[in-house]
Amino acid sequence: MNIFSRYLIRYLFTGFAAAAGLLLPLFTTFNLINELDDVSPGGYHWTQALLVVLMTLPRCFIDLGPFIALLGGIVGLGLLSKNSELTAIRSTGFSVFRIAMVALTAGIVWAASLGAIDEWLASPLQQRALQIRNVAMATENGVDISGNILWARRDNTFMTVKSLNEQGQPTGVEIFHYRDDLSLEFYIYARKATIVEGDKWLLQEVNKKQWLNGKESTEIKDVLPWDAFFTRMSLDVLSLPANTFSVGQLNHYIAYLQQTRQPSLEYHLALWQKLGRPILTLAMILLAVPFAFVAPRSSALGSRLAVGGIVGLLLYISYQIVVNLGLLFALSAPFIALTLPTLCVIVALMLIWRYDKVR
Repeated sequence: MNIFSRYLIRYLFTGFAAAAGLLLPLFTTFNLINELDDVSPGGYHWTQALLVVLMTLPRCFIDLGPFIALLGGIVGLGLLSKNSELTAIRSTGFSVFRIAMVALTAGIVWAASLGAIDEWLASPLQQRALQIRNVAMATENGVDISGNILWARRDNTFMTVKSLNEQGQPTGVEIFHYRDDLSLEFYIYARKATIVEGDKWLLQEVNKKQWLNGKESTEIKDVLPWDAFFTRMSLDVLSLPANTFSVGQLNHYIAYLQQTRQPSLEYHLALWQKLGRPILTLAMILLAVPFAFVAPRSSALGSRLAVGGIVGLLLYISYQIVVNLGLLFALSAPFIALTLPTLCVIVALMLIWRYDKVR
């Protein structure tokens, strides 16, 4: 890597820092306003809301990564263009395509950094933040934490947990066991359960109904040991949205769902989006290159940023629409997550090739 490449990369990362400095405080303020709407005197305090916003800041940074790549690329290359430094660099033999490849190198480093932050910082902090928020909001009315309903299956037995209490223990446990002809053999309801160790649960205040030869029998027990078959991941984590999971957690849970023949598309899609987002980030940094060669002598950097912001917003909205439609119609997760980012990369390379030929 020669001195010109290092110079370009330095300016690009300066642009990334400027874009992050603009976008992060703005979106963090929006998130704080949204959290303050749920603040109440007896439950979710403003200090907890502030803590939740700070803990989800890395997730906000990850989500804004493609925007930062586009706007930061426009800023970095735009400053070089405004000062005629891009012209000077091109006079040394740098083509537009070569400049784009240097920008792509910076984009790869940027995307890799975002991936590392996502895996080891953003995901665990976001999970902990949502748990703090759920506990605080549940405390207000003295009710259990109603998160996502948890379901698990093993062969012909289905098990569901209605909610988790403040200690993360299951409440409202229901168990359904079916015969091979799909008739219900027995049903168990437990008001709460205690996780003794691993899969060993102690169901409490149990009501069990059983059907045999057309007759129904009812049995009430104070305590009933039960081998639960939820994955060994924490139930607190399982009740959170799929997009909060790390790659390791997604791989583990997808394997469990496939082993127990349960639907896993939502988690497959969340996993493939971990790859789709870096590709979209690379597309954004490549799209920033043509902006630097539009009216290179013009000082209207603000107008370029405005157009770039609109382009980035449209691509982001389009990606969310594609993802949700793919989930709705149960399409292939790699196809849903990678098609639009890959098309954006191809379009960006075509634009760069066009400017390289014209100039």
